[in-house]
Amino acid sequence: MTVLVDSETRVVVQGITGREGSFHTKAMLSYGTKILAGVTPGKGGTTIEGVPVYDNVMEAVRKHPELNTSIIFVPSRFAADAVYEAIDAGLDLIVVITEGIPVHETMKFVRYAKINGVTIIGPNCPGVISPGESKVGIMPGHVFSKGRVGIVSRSGTLTYEISEALSLAGFGQSTVVGIGGDPITGLDFIDVVEMFFNDVDTRGVVVVGEIGGDAEERLASYIKSVGLRKPIIAFIAG
Repeated sequence: MTVLVDSETRVVVQGITGREGSFHTKAMLSYGTKILAGVTPGKGGTTIEGVPVYDNVMEAVRKHPELNTSIIFVPSRFAADAVYEAIDAGLDLIVVITEGIPVHETMKFVRYAKINGVTIIGPNCPGVISPGESKVGIMPGHVFSKGRVGIVSRSGTLTYEISEALSLAGFGQSTVVGIGGDPITGLDFIDVVEMFFNDVDTRGVVVVGEIGGDAEERLASYIKSVGLRKPIIAFIAG
């Protein structure tokens, strides 16, 4: 099993016609991610890498009702509106790649997502990958391999480096989640570690932290309270 994304993940790319959106759409498609639609206001009716583009997420969902996930490459000043649009369209998972979103805006859309039962990864994150099944993010797919180690990280670059080191040592990954380094994020360490605890095929967990904030301390307190249900290795950089 995996967490968050798998072979059944169906993706809409918000901001698909921008430089980052189009580049990473091509990379995700090459990896095997099932991208069914893209969204850029005013660009409806065009295509990017063979993916049809719509003017809004609701229109994309009407055309492709199997959509369940969005990845957002929208510039920071419009990113919050893009998140609300994806939530209101009924998607289950939203991966916010955009950095530089004001913290108060993030607080509002994270709360709105929780009220509506929607999971947010990010913002300012590399995304999520279940090796061999689906990549919804900007990570280099070749450094990951399928296996039984779950990774959750605040650092993008360290996510790639540690995943590659594990892969070279013969330890593949079940799912790798970059939660983002902003002060407020959708998922936090506790959320993702709990998912890994409940995933029967994840046999161990790697946590990658950074200086700033108390996310690592809160995770440690949580693990102490519930017990160490699977082996965990933590690396704090800074």
